[in-house]
Amino acid sequence: MAIRSQENSIGAWAFLIGIILTILVGIFSRESTNSIILVGIMIFGIIVGAFVTEKNSSTFLLACVATVLASFAGIQGFAANISLRGAVLSGIGVGAILVSILNALLFFLVPATIIASLKLLFSISKV
Repeated sequence: MAIRSQENSIGAWAFLIGIILTILVGIFSRESTNSIILVGIMIFGIIVGAFVTEKNSSTFLLACVATVLASFAGIQGFAANISLRGAVLSGIGVGAILVSILNALLFFLVPATIIASLKLLFSISKV
């Protein structure tokens, strides 16, 4: 049995809780999300960004930037689709749910990306 390091367990748990929270918020809020919930999601993002290790920061930042760009593009595409056709499945606005999930994901990943990138910049600038 391999011994695993516990150096990043807080960040890993915060990331898992944040992803689950963003999906649940997106599913149940649809058009309007409570600002307190969004602040909570942002706090989880800040915690995740603070606990990213220097060894994993490049991979984390690359994945976050790709996800943020894809989420933003998805929001724009689904918003155009909703305004044109109004995607509805069994009376549930699927497009609105997807836009809400992607929006919550942005509220989670943007602070994590900013904190992790600032940490990386400061570690690079150390002499």
